[in-house]
Amino acid sequence: MRFRHPDGSTVHLSYCTNVHPAENLEGVLGQLRDHCEPVRKRLGRDRLGIGLWLAKGAAQALINDPAQLRGLRAELDRRGLEVVTLNGFPYEGFGAEEVKYRVYKPDWADPERLSHTSDLARLLAALLPDDVTEGSVSTLPLAWRTTFDEAAADTARTALRTLSERLDALEELTGKSIRIALEPEPGCTVETTGDAIGPLTDIASDRIGICVDTCHLATSFEDPATALAALEAAHIVIPKAQLSAALHAEDPHLPEVREALGAFAEPRFLHQTRTRTAAGLRGTDDLDEALGGGTLPDGAPWRSHFHVPLHAPPAPPLTSTLPVLQDTLARLVGVAEPRTRHLEVETYTWQALPAELRPRSRGQLADGIAAELTLARDLLVDLGLKELP
Repeated sequence: MRFRHPDGSTVHLSYCTNVHPAENLEGVLGQLRDHCEPVRKRLGRDRLGIGLWLAKGAAQALINDPAQLRGLRAELDRRGLEVVTLNGFPYEGFGAEEVKYRVYKPDWADPERLSHTSDLARLLAALLPDDVTEGSVSTLPLAWRTTFDEAAADTARTALRTLSERLDALEELTGKSIRIALEPEPGCTVETTGDAIGPLTDIASDRIGICVDTCHLATSFEDPATALAALEAAHIVIPKAQLSAALHAEDPHLPEVREALGAFAEPRFLHQTRTRTAAGLRGTDDLDEALGGGTLPDGAPWRSHFHVPLHAPPAPPLTSTLPVLQDTLARLVGVAEPRTRHLEVETYTWQALPAELRPRSRGQLADGIAAELTLARDLLVDLGLKELP
């Protein structure tokens, strides 16, 4: 979906296909047919943006066979779909029964991360619509914190500088400008937007910036105004933002709140949980650890890294951090000149919701995704953007 900003530029809204993951190219083509096109039709649009997730296997098939890449581009066009951004965070196995810590491998100290991300940039340059010259790829924020020492940090910075040089060459070759966005996430080396400033300043490339994920921002109790002002002061670019909402529990000491939270503790993904204390931010790597008792203070609200559907916050006594999304979005695009032009709804946890909230069919999932995009569209229109055909 495209929108005209009051400054005359185009802002793109998409949804991320990691909600229906596929490990190979056949699976990606099935996503377009079974999920993405039905969402477009529910929205009544001739064109819908998707934030494509290409696992290692699918990416390699496309890199190794230009005919298959041309075929994917033709299939996107045929189904009324367009791609201006890729989700390069998960490498493979995102549809596994247990993802947890695996999603952080390979990290930026591993040469395979550079190789894969370079491939994604090349693919995106080929998939961009003819009238679009800028693409974005979000990626993990260097590494999970517990295995990342100074030597690994040096290796990661070198890899990102190399990537920046490759992106310069790619633009010279194709005329397409691709930027990479580190996505701060709780528990990672770069957990907050503030944590990103040092590494990105060291890299010193406007090809490498930050992806602001509003679920992650809220989980870490970051204030959007403060976070975005700090990025601006440090001249850090924001190639994309992911529109998402975290799980919020106002009174985690109450038994009924603990019980409600327990329904969201599931075995597939990590749900890092945080609270603010007088001594600073405290947290656990997963929701079940927080609920285990004694590991996380419960005298103040908890937030958990669980992407809840934007339009459907959980029932009381829980809620979502949608207000943080709204505040952030207003500061990103509801300003004289947008700070980013790529927006992506990323609720990949539909099938990890408590059983009674999960979609029971492809049709119900398409309905839910369309409802999320409708909410995002309405927020953009309220901020003065005009939806384009």
